[in-house]
Amino acid sequence: MPKKMKLTKMEKAWILYDVGNSAFVLLVATLFPIYFDAIAQQAGISSVDYLAYWGYAASAVTIIVALLGPVLGTMTDFKGWKKPVFLGSMILGTTGCLLLGFMRSWFVFLVIFVIAKCGFSASLIFYDAMLSDVTSPERMDEVSARGFAWGYIGSCIPFIAGLALVLSAPVTGLPQLDAMTAAFSIAALWWFFATVPLWRSYRQVHYIPADRKIVRNSFKRLGNTLKNMRSHPEVFWFLLSFFCYIDGVYTIIDMATAYGTALGLDTTGLLLALLLTQIVAFPATLVFGRLSNTYAPQTLISVCIVAYTLITLFGMTLDSQPKFWILAVCVGLFQGGVQALSRSHFAKIIPKDQSGEYFGIFDICGKGASFLGTMLVSMTSQITNSIHYGIGSLVVLFLLGFLLFQKSCKYIK
Repeated sequence: MPKKMKLTKMEKAWILYDVGNSAFVLLVATLFPIYFDAIAQQAGISSVDYLAYWGYAASAVTIIVALLGPVLGTMTDFKGWKKPVFLGSMILGTTGCLLLGFMRSWFVFLVIFVIAKCGFSASLIFYDAMLSDVTSPERMDEVSARGFAWGYIGSCIPFIAGLALVLSAPVTGLPQLDAMTAAFSIAALWWFFATVPLWRSYRQVHYIPADRKIVRNSFKRLGNTLKNMRSHPEVFWFLLSFFCYIDGVYTIIDMATAYGTALGLDTTGLLLALLLTQIVAFPATLVFGRLSNTYAPQTLISVCIVAYTLITLFGMTLDSQPKFWILAVCVGLFQGGVQALSRSHFAKIIPKDQSGEYFGIFDICGKGASFLGTMLVSMTSQITNSIHYGIGSLVVLFLLGFLLFQKSCKYIK
């Protein structure tokens, strides 16, 4: 295997943001659904409706980011705009994360959750677009993989601290909801301070000269890009593919704990199993990053999509805690690889001075919150009155994603 790559100061600062924001991602997958379940039960919400409302909230985030993301992304391609818009999104997300712990109304909680998730999702548009500024094309796969890898392991630190507070609440006498409030606050502060190095050191290398009519011209440029997308078939077909398979990936991430909770599985076991996912994902993602130096990223992405199809089929049989642990390990093996390689693959096939614009479109296709996947699970669950069938519906997304991805690869030179 090739010699281990030494990171630059800018690459390290960029990777550190993944370490910070991943704390929020882990909360969304673990404590947030449990917290929401507790306050929803107090309001008399059924388990099926609880899962559906959680899915609808996640879908609402995608709709909002889909409308605003591409335009904001296009604006940040102009000189001097990427950093301030990125920081504004990050501050919106961290503030929302902090406030969530103080909500005791299920409806208000969902509203604040949507706001916080929108800030988080928007910040990722600009963060991903920074990849072409902080490193070179030949280093993108491994730098992207290290970002996800260190994000997985780094997010465990605030999560373990918060989880210790929650699990020790019966012994210390601290109300469990108050313990979760403290856990949310720890994650918010971790996310904020992990951003400081990137905040201080980032410089926009690729950009379009400043324009007085930025908003108007941003809409115009975005319209032209969408109109001419078919002239770049490798980008067009990849985005369609990505829309399908990454929606399935993020739906599993967002709704795993909600799924297990709705099935009546032990809460502590769910949290520890998902912590194991993070631990497994750390070395697995690094391995995928190193493998990209030997094997084509297109091959590795295809392997990950097939693996997720099998994982989804296994998820339909979920009825016990041991099976959930097996599911958690399998997700950890492929989660980081498909995310990291998809991000770097896209960064390679788009114009560098339009990275913000293109990553705004990229975000519509799944980075925001898996609109199609969460809607499929929520609606199928309610129509069939079966949570298992709801999860099984994701197989369709992975199969479509695989076929479209193979088509996109034919146009790559």
